[in-house]
Amino acid sequence: MNSSDPLLQPFTLKHLTLKNRIISTSHEPAYSEDGLPKTRYRLYHEEKAKGGLALTMFGGGTLVAPDAAPAYGNLYAGDDRIVPYFRTLAEGVHRHGAATMCQITHLGRRTSSYAGHWLPAIAPSPIREPAHRAFPKAMEDWDIRRVVRSYGAAAIRCRDGDLDGIEVEAYGHLFDSFWSPALNHRTDRYGGSLENRMRFGIEVLQEIRRQVGDDYIVGIRMVFDEMLDGGLVFDEGMKIGEILTNSGLIDFISVIRGHIDTSAGLADVIPNMGTPGAPHLAFAGEIKRAFDLPVMHAARINDVATARYAVREGLLDLVGMTRAHLADPHIVAKITRGEEDQVRPCVGAGYCIDRIYGEGEALCLHNPATGREASMPHVIVSSAEARRRVVVVGAGPAGLEAARVCASRGHKVILMEAADRPGGQMNLAARVLRRKEILGITDWLFDQVERLGVTVRLGCYAEALTVEAEHPDIVIIATGGVPNLAFLGEDQALATSSWDVLAGTEQLKKNVLIYDDNAQHAGISCAEFIAEAGCSLEYVSPEMMIAPDIGGTNHPAYLRSLYGHAATITLNHRLLSVTREDDGLAATLYNEYTGLRMSRRVDQVVVDHGSLPADELYFSLKPASTNLGEVDLEALIGSQNQMVVNNVHGKYQLFRIGDAVASRNVHSALFDALRLCKQF
Repeated sequence: MNSSDPLLQPFTLKHLTLKNRIISTSHEPAYSEDGLPKTRYRLYHEEKAKGGLALTMFGGGTLVAPDAAPAYGNLYAGDDRIVPYFRTLAEGVHRHGAATMCQITHLGRRTSSYAGHWLPAIAPSPIREPAHRAFPKAMEDWDIRRVVRSYGAAAIRCRDGDLDGIEVEAYGHLFDSFWSPALNHRTDRYGGSLENRMRFGIEVLQEIRRQVGDDYIVGIRMVFDEMLDGGLVFDEGMKIGEILTNSGLIDFISVIRGHIDTSAGLADVIPNMGTPGAPHLAFAGEIKRAFDLPVMHAARINDVATARYAVREGLLDLVGMTRAHLADPHIVAKITRGEEDQVRPCVGAGYCIDRIYGEGEALCLHNPATGREASMPHVIVSSAEARRRVVVVGAGPAGLEAARVCASRGHKVILMEAADRPGGQMNLAARVLRRKEILGITDWLFDQVERLGVTVRLGCYAEALTVEAEHPDIVIIATGGVPNLAFLGEDQALATSSWDVLAGTEQLKKNVLIYDDNAQHAGISCAEFIAEAGCSLEYVSPEMMIAPDIGGTNHPAYLRSLYGHAATITLNHRLLSVTREDDGLAATLYNEYTGLRMSRRVDQVVVDHGSLPADELYFSLKPASTNLGEVDLEALIGSQNQMVVNNVHGKYQLFRIGDAVASRNVHSALFDALRLCKQF
């Protein structure tokens, strides 16, 4: 161990000695079952403990009372059922030398009144939260007494569950909504002056201390500046911090800046790619200098160098690399081994947090093993089987991951790519300057492939004879797809694909209509590219909102760009046809709700309708394969070997993955490769 590295220095938090300065801050991946942290939840945190971090905090928004309806897979600590699960989780994390804490909260207005027990959301005043849209009930005196008690009861359950401490959530939830002048319009002893607005929070912390005692670690994750008109401002935030610090009720501060009651606000608090790294780090440093308490902070600190700087310069005591640990839970182990350059990077895609609200679980765009620790390995071990020859065709995300995993299993791998560089569609995605970090995925994969000794042949257009000349035992087709404009019939010759725009093979014209029937990043990012190029743009989609599959923290950046460039946004319309009209084009749009058709006169029609598999090579190889391309889906799902034999005279097993199967996203491509190839 490099004992001079600031990140690897131990730190004492009250009575608890943390072995280094890297932590994962409280968040909710929505892996709960019935509000409890069962096996999937535990294994996710155990993996980070195995990877060497000092403290893994969990339960971002663990609920303390029944009228805090779960909004994103929250844990529930409002009764004793959770205690044994806490103990099991704590035991698993402690076994690997890490500490663990739980965040407790009442969501207040940040939930729905039509979920959970269908109780009304509560808040200091009846002010609706835009994001979750509940109209809350203004809390009565008995509500306040009840919720104060519930915080204390939840805290004692955490202590009885062998957790090392708790964190009280105080940004965007009930606790801090009493602080905010924008949200607290009360005229009783809980509203008005700062002393009154702090009263509820002080009562909560006093009740927690009464329940758990002075020796237990109790911290707070709090907002110091809501950056909201009429909201809590920095000076008052600092005064609150001073009062809390002097009260002796808290043992650490986790710093937050901003508000989360809108998608735009949330995207600033939890910033994605295209934004500066660690945007609130200097702000956190001001808090650190002001208070004599341990300070932690996490917000897009996704690389080791920035984390090291934060600790070395005294801006933080403990540095939160939370999303970075979704991408690579073994960051500390790699630093310790001198393999810092092999950390799998978080590219800030926001796929993890956006999936919580969309599909109900956090997954990392880059690492398909995260959240699947029961069946998917983070570390690929060598196979006990005989070494085999594997040919992978295509060096996009799917092909690179297949090559990486097969080589890690000890097989001889030949990777063929028609282009003169790896990356596939990622190279197109990175043409949007704000999204350039996406290349971190394929750059890392290609680096791993080279380290593992894979034979890489760029500029190699593989045909059946090319592949068969390698005498492979396994062939994996990862040739991706081609733009799908087939729905336009003969008119597709008049349309331009989003790929051609991003690749620069088609010159942009002055007045452009882009039709996005993909609903993911591909179409809307091409629209941003066109808008940034200075074209007059109309964005058309049959959806009820722009790109609904990309999620709430990604929408704001796209909307800022489109609105900022005066683009016209037309939803609920389908593109039916494209025809020539004088020296331009006429695009016919159809509204299925009204049945009306309308025509747009433009210079150029750009289309993103997903892709069709580039599968010619696959089908040419299929007759000579042992499995005739068949995949045993039950074996694939159950992490078993592929044993299908349909052709006893076949020469190799044949599989296809990623967009060579169907138009899907990057995570799907990587997951295809990992779960198939880890069994070879």
